[in-house]
Amino acid sequence: MCTYQTVSLALEGSGKGAEGWFTVTDGSVYFDHPVHARAEHTLNIDLLNPGRGPSSRVAVELNPASARALAEAILETLDGGPAALTAKT
Repeated sequence: MCTYQTVSLALEGSGKGAEGWFTVTDGSVYFDHPVHARAEHTLNIDLLNPGRGPSSRVAVELNPASARALAEAILETLDGGPAALTAKT
């Protein structure tokens, strides 16, 4: 079932696409049919810089178990790092 729920957010970072590294300024997360992954539905993550055009985009499609494992690994890594470096700002 498609939820059409999309969470969009501003980001600061870098991504590597077909043309090399670029600044990431935006992200979106949504649950929908994948374009490439072999699953009926996936959690889709897009990291992009709209000002640089369509080539400045990194897309990930993860099955729900993999998406949850990635989210947990990210939080575990941030929670285990030095507070001065990993604090929310």
